[in-house]
Amino acid sequence: LNWPMGPFHLLDFSGLDIFYGAMQDRRRQGAGAGAPKVLEKLVKAGHLGRKTGKGFFEY
Repeated sequence: LNWPMGPFHLLDFSGLDIFYGAMQDRRRQGAGAGAPKVLEKLVKAGHLGRKTGKGFFEY
């Protein structure tokens, strides 16, 4: 696919809280299943990606 970064790096770069909120909005609108549990755990623990130094990866 020649992406400059993989999907988990992209989520960390964008902010896990942003993606989590979007997934929860889609669920409320009936358009999706909501956020995966692993994402929910990371966000609730304050691991939001690059902006906090921890997400799927440590920075």
